[in-house]
Amino acid sequence: MFPFSRDDEDTFKILIATDIHLGYLEKDAIRGNDTYTTLDEILQCAKQNEVDFILLGGDLFHDNKPSRQCLHKCLTMLRKYCMGDSPVRFEILSDQKVNFNTTQFPWVNYQDENLNISIPVFSIHGNHDDPTGAEGLCALDLLSASGLVNHFGHSHSVEKIEISPILIQKGITKLALYGLGSIPDERLYRMFVNKQVSMLRPKEDQDGWFNLFTIHQNRSKHGPTNYIPEQFLDDFLDLVVWGHEHECLIKPTLNEQQLFYVSQPGSSVATSLSPGEATKKKIGLLRVKGRKMKLQEIPLKTVRQFFIEDVVLADHQDCFTPDTPHVTKKVEDYCFAKVTEMLDEAERERLGCRLTPEKPLIRLRVDYSGGFEAFNTSRFSQKFVDRVANPKDIIHFIRRREQKEIKDESSIDYGKLFKPTAVEGLRVEDLVKQYFEAAEQKVQLSLLTEQGMGKAIQEFVDKDEKEAIDELITYQLQKTQLHLQSRGVTTEQDIDAEVRLFRDSKKNTAEEEKDIQEAMNRAKAHRLERGDGDFADQDVSDVNMDSDEGSVPVAAPTRGRGRGSRGRGGRGRGRGATASEPKPAGRGRSQKSSTTSQSRSILQAFQASSQKPSRTRATKSYTDEVIIDDSDEDIPVTKAARPPPKPSSSSSSSFSKYGSQSQSQSRGIAFEDSDDDEVKQEGKFMYRMCRVKWD
Repeated sequence: MFPFSRDDEDTFKILIATDIHLGYLEKDAIRGNDTYTTLDEILQCAKQNEVDFILLGGDLFHDNKPSRQCLHKCLTMLRKYCMGDSPVRFEILSDQKVNFNTTQFPWVNYQDENLNISIPVFSIHGNHDDPTGAEGLCALDLLSASGLVNHFGHSHSVEKIEISPILIQKGITKLALYGLGSIPDERLYRMFVNKQVSMLRPKEDQDGWFNLFTIHQNRSKHGPTNYIPEQFLDDFLDLVVWGHEHECLIKPTLNEQQLFYVSQPGSSVATSLSPGEATKKKIGLLRVKGRKMKLQEIPLKTVRQFFIEDVVLADHQDCFTPDTPHVTKKVEDYCFAKVTEMLDEAERERLGCRLTPEKPLIRLRVDYSGGFEAFNTSRFSQKFVDRVANPKDIIHFIRRREQKEIKDESSIDYGKLFKPTAVEGLRVEDLVKQYFEAAEQKVQLSLLTEQGMGKAIQEFVDKDEKEAIDELITYQLQKTQLHLQSRGVTTEQDIDAEVRLFRDSKKNTAEEEKDIQEAMNRAKAHRLERGDGDFADQDVSDVNMDSDEGSVPVAAPTRGRGRGSRGRGGRGRGRGATASEPKPAGRGRSQKSSTTSQSRSILQAFQASSQKPSRTRATKSYTDEVIIDDSDEDIPVTKAARPPPKPSSSSSSSFSKYGSQSQSQSRGIAFEDSDDDEVKQEGKFMYRMCRVKWD
């Protein structure tokens, strides 16, 4: 029987909302009060449902410096709904000086003897209300100082992040609340790749905690590093509340690789006239009891309606063509009819709901490619000035790029027709991987892996390591031959199958990376034996030029080898050896470089995350443990229990780090370092990117 048949002293009730954008268009005569009205509805819903606390996923304010009117209305509503005599029925067990480190009152507001809080509000900051200035303060810090909001998830470092949870207990239910405020996506992406982000866990009874994480970053891919892949997050999490994305996808979805659920509540106000904003706005009522959860979707009634539709004029040849007389007038009449239909639909939906604003938002995107002309949008908008909330931008004309047909090949200037374009943000390894993923089966690599080939090509291109590819092939060929001899394979068919099996078994593992590094060291040793300087071994990408990161000291160059005191690259080719690069002992036995690469590929980051102790080693079906219901009823979500943790060598620490991303200790908390040897000796793990399971 599902445990949420009734609320009791062991059930957390949490109201979840993100991206309220308080103060958006507050000077607009029609839409100025939309954000305040919706926040009032959210807080009223929290009070009516008697929630334990409210969790906000960032962007409470639309501006970094909200107006006095905006702050006044926000403080007024928080005081009205969140203060009172109702008791708070949970307790915080973690060190609050670490959890709330942005205020001079480092404790949760309901424990302040000068305040009478009935509904605590926990919030991270977003990219709109992020901390700025020398003091690193934001609007949430003002609310925190006033005692109305508990601001958490603020990281003060730009080099390393350790996320310490707020440990909350209600009855027998224990909740670990993690939060990470908005950070520039490229910087956070780089920190995840370089293992500079770690999440702390309670050392005792780790499997007894329900792990809830709220984050405010790009979830959809806006560029090579301008987003945060879900696979970067630790797999011990149970539910991730994702802010910043405005499309409402609040129903929890299972990440098949990390085996946690993701809920994206979306914004409570439309800040752009895009298709993602047209979905119905909702908030969530999350119930947690023990290790199980259930999320109830609550539609917002005060949100202004928004309808968007696309029209392609070229698809309506039966009505008009570019050669039709008075075609512009006919197109305008057609758009008028379309907007009228959308207004009628909005009126039908609004009937019976007095809280919904009268004037909806309407956007008609008109594709006028194919020879059509745009009409006067200002004159068109005047017809609906009393019926829509956005009369100035109802019509949006777009035109697809037309491809010109080439008739005479003899007169073509290919130099002007095809211009080389740079592929921004893509690394050589990524291009190699994309090529072989899209290539036909007959041209797939049989001996080498895509990662190894990509690394060898990168060494060849970036560092002028001419023997990198040859040495990788030679080294891998020798290993494969030894493997076939040890297996006693003789027939041609068995050899092909065994070679592919041997290659697949090493994909995205530590052994593969070790082989790649050994082959690169051999190529480097060959070059040094010929007398070439090794200045090219210093990867330019290793020297971090970002102002947000600390500078990387580069040792002064030393003299090269072989040809006099200057060496081969002293002046002519600029290849002096560096002090940070030890010289190899000989072929195949060169020492590893002490310069750690700060620019790792995404595949390496995924590989590192897969080496953490994971519950996915148990071969079981998770589909039987999730209740799926497509009806309008509440959707209960459960998660599989994890295997018991390994006994720790130290019992004095209250938290342990998950993964090996960092080895330092945080403010006043002792942490248990991960045992890399134990991780390596476990021998089995599921690599989630390729879903290759070892036996």
